[in-house]
Amino acid sequence: MSSPKIYVKPAYRSVCLAFGALALLPFLSTQVLAAGEADSSLELSTIEVKAKKSSDTKPINGYNASRSTTATRTDTDLVNVPQAITVITRDFMNDQSMQSIADAVRYVPGVQAAQGEGNRDQLVLRGNNTTSDLFVDGLRDDIQTYRDLYNTDRIEVLKGPNGMIFGRGGAGGVVNRVSKKAGWDPVKDISMTYGSFDQHRISADYGQGLNEVLAFRLNAVYEEANSYRDGVDLKRYGITPTFTIKPSDKTQIELSAEYFKDERIADRGVPSLRGAGNVQLKNRPYQIGNEDQFFGNARLSPTENETVAFNAAITHAFDNGVQVKNSTRLAFYDKYYQNVFANSAVDNANLLSIAAYRDDTKRENLINQTDVTFSVNTGAIEHKLLTGLEINLQDTDNKRTAPTGTTDDNGTFRTDVSANNPFATPVNFNRPVRNQQSTVTVTGIYLQDQIVFNPQWQAVVGVRHDHVDTDYTNLITNTNLNVSNNLLSPRAGLIFKPTTDSSIYANYSTSYVPRAGDQLISLTVTNAALSPEKFINKEIGAKWDVHPNLALTAAIFKLERQNVLAADPSNTANSILLDGQETTGLEVSLSGKITDQWQVMSGVTLQEGEITERLANSNANNVINKGAQLALTPTRSFSLWNKYQINDTWAVALGMVSRSEMYAATPTVGASTVLPGYTRFDAAIFAKINPNWDAQINIENLSNKDYALYAHNNNNITPGAPLNARATLNYHF
Repeated sequence: MSSPKIYVKPAYRSVCLAFGALALLPFLSTQVLAAGEADSSLELSTIEVKAKKSSDTKPINGYNASRSTTATRTDTDLVNVPQAITVITRDFMNDQSMQSIADAVRYVPGVQAAQGEGNRDQLVLRGNNTTSDLFVDGLRDDIQTYRDLYNTDRIEVLKGPNGMIFGRGGAGGVVNRVSKKAGWDPVKDISMTYGSFDQHRISADYGQGLNEVLAFRLNAVYEEANSYRDGVDLKRYGITPTFTIKPSDKTQIELSAEYFKDERIADRGVPSLRGAGNVQLKNRPYQIGNEDQFFGNARLSPTENETVAFNAAITHAFDNGVQVKNSTRLAFYDKYYQNVFANSAVDNANLLSIAAYRDDTKRENLINQTDVTFSVNTGAIEHKLLTGLEINLQDTDNKRTAPTGTTDDNGTFRTDVSANNPFATPVNFNRPVRNQQSTVTVTGIYLQDQIVFNPQWQAVVGVRHDHVDTDYTNLITNTNLNVSNNLLSPRAGLIFKPTTDSSIYANYSTSYVPRAGDQLISLTVTNAALSPEKFINKEIGAKWDVHPNLALTAAIFKLERQNVLAADPSNTANSILLDGQETTGLEVSLSGKITDQWQVMSGVTLQEGEITERLANSNANNVINKGAQLALTPTRSFSLWNKYQINDTWAVALGMVSRSEMYAATPTVGASTVLPGYTRFDAAIFAKINPNWDAQINIENLSNKDYALYAHNNNNITPGAPLNARATLNYHF
């Protein structure tokens, strides 16, 4: 009978040889000594042992990430994930002095930040607007709020529908924050920032092992700042204690809690200027050069967001290779915002309308998720299998009131305010606009197989089924609706690996958004019986780890949106569903170290987003014609950040952010506003004073350019900040 053969992958051969050589050293040394006693002229052959630097094997190194568990829920090399993914690392966040989600996505291809009415994080991913596709450690974090990055280790942006992994939503992509974890390596950092517009910020990060079983970490932040906008300010603070418990080598428990509060003025920017007196012409932002003017009333536009969250994750590896992870998140969100804002373009008489309303939302999320992973082989084919169950309970209460005497939901109460003095004060907020409750229960089950056919061919296939039950009550009309949806989200990706450090892939995935909308409160009698919106993504791409600390990726994609709600042309009182939106494009990104001294983070996007079917409602001015471009979806965007380490003490950085013009809202027959394209330059200088102290200065908008940053609609446009700077001092003790 022939001896069994053991196949060792080429990537592991050098490691095996190295360990084999190390294991033989004691034996060889004994033989050498013995032989030396008998014959001192014995010559030994040379054994050369090579090993990678320890820094080369880290999943995160500088600006580059090589592995992730988010896209597949398994620890997988990014080069083997058939999907466009951008990772914003902690080093990059620190070097950019980032403090918000909007800051982070500036350097993410295919993603634009939106204004969010000045009261929340809002993103546009591949032409799809979202306020809910935000996650923390893989669990849903979907309230309309602002998030700080003080407790974030990295941000992972997954492009294209992600229904197979994350369930409902995730139409154009998802943004996942990976939290800082407690560990046994000591962390003792304090960071202090002083910036333009009287910004003061201090954050602390302290952690260490308390004994061999228990580790502790505490992150905290406090910030106060004014703004380049008149009357606008913010105050926020948060604290997050975290514990990691390892009762054995096979079991790990992670526990954390967070309290975070954000208070600021809800700033909805400036209106547009009507195009030469003709509503058919494109409008432009009003007086971008006068970026400090507040339209409405800043004092009467406060917003306050409070988050209290508890998280637990237990991971256990069994002796047979099966690994089980159970994660739970219990979160309470309390938010209100009151805003007095511009609600029309500035007309030929230099007048505009002012609207106001107050909105209160409370949400409770209870999410439990269990993943089971194990590996099996069928002949020469390797399978890494994932199966899981997610149970999601979400209760939402939402109320909106407008000034007395108004009739529309936006609360327009003045139509004759001069753009030269756009100040208005509403009487009070006591006209109910909406009062609604929703309870959403989601049960999701999923199965995924990561297949290795041979060293050149791999595949990732999976499917998820979600049962979504929505119980919605309109307390003003005493209407109750109960809707159930069964959503099936498949994903299939094929990967060809020309080399161990490169891949070419093709991917297909789908996702759904039920009629309750991304904030769970959009059900009506009209839309309750209609099918959910469906998103289909087709993507081909290539990834190349140029070397262990530099990654180049490219993707060509087509994202289709189906079941878009529109008015029936033959009877505008009825609604119909159309396959009404499409985004196609190319994304390229480069991240990591070009040399030991030079780090880069760069991305370029070329895309076309358009309406593919004519959309209409009962108002003729709100018709969206076929071929209209999608809102906040520029055809070209480019970003590049370079950091160069001059010596052990000094480093410098230069960055550029550029985009083409884009529409503030998808243009209708009645109105459209174009935000002109712009190019902005940023810079930074870094100094390592001694082992305990380092400092940096970040400067934004070096040329003091006037530009429109982003918008919420045609008449809520945020001007970009003028030249500004932040100085940060870091102490490591």
